Amino acid sequence: MTAFGRNGTMRHFHEQLNDLFQRLVLMGSLAENMIRTAVRALTEGNEGLAADVYAREQEVNALQVEVDDKCVRLTSLQQPVAQDARFLFMASRIGGELERIADLAINICQNTHYALEGEPLKPLVDLTIMCEIVQKMVRDSVTAMINRDPAMADLVLSEEEKVDAFRDQVFRVLLTHMMGDPRTIGQCLSLILIARNLERIGDHATNIAEEVIYWIHGRDVRHQGLRQRAPAPGGTQAAAAGPTADTDQANGEANEAATGRNV
Repeated sequence: MTAFGRNGTMRHFHEQLNDLFQRLVLMGSLAENMIRTAVRALTEGNEGLAADVYAREQEVNALQVEVDDKCVRLTSLQQPVAQDARFLFMASRIGGELERIADLAINICQNTHYALEGEPLKPLVDLTIMCEIVQKMVRDSVTAMINRDPAMADLVLSEEEKVDAFRDQVFRVLLTHMMGDPRTIGQCLSLILIARNLERIGDHATNIAEEVIYWIHGRDVRHQGLRQRAPAPGGTQAAAAGPTADTDQANGEANEAATGRNV
């Protein structure tokens, strides 16, 4: 093959990589919008908003199929190396993470129906704050990918503890409500499941940030914990706190009582 032919092939390859990149960016935008709309349906008491979330899920699913197909074809036909190869591996995994985020937004909509059956409860305030943090994590993880910014990806990893703390707070308050007024059990269980969905969305945003670090630096930071991922300000490092025994019990009770619901 002549030098001109090789250059033309490489140019086409990088055009294909850019197209794949843009599809991931679109998936990220759709997923973030789905989270925002799903929580609006809850906080505004408007289940009609769920229709938009369901419609966008189809777009996200179609994009995931396209991303996976393109990753396989480019890997097999071009045999990329170094950062290009890592990008293709990352793209496929991030596509899966974003698709799962979209599924969790659907779960929030489904549980919203039950959560709206009674009077508004105080934990909705905490859920709204929790949602803002989670949305920012998703947005920042995708922005870190767009800007090739591992420092921003590290910041996303550091937000995971905040989401876990809000989840624990919501669980504790809702358990108190259920014990004080058994009539709120169905509603409280739905809110517990919504909090759990938000916490899992945060986990997926964390996974995306980890993939960005792998892409840029070739460093796998999965399963290492916050202590090994990023130093805290001032050079000190803090270990990620695990769930409390109360939270574990709440998880178990919620799952057992909510058989048949999406979690």
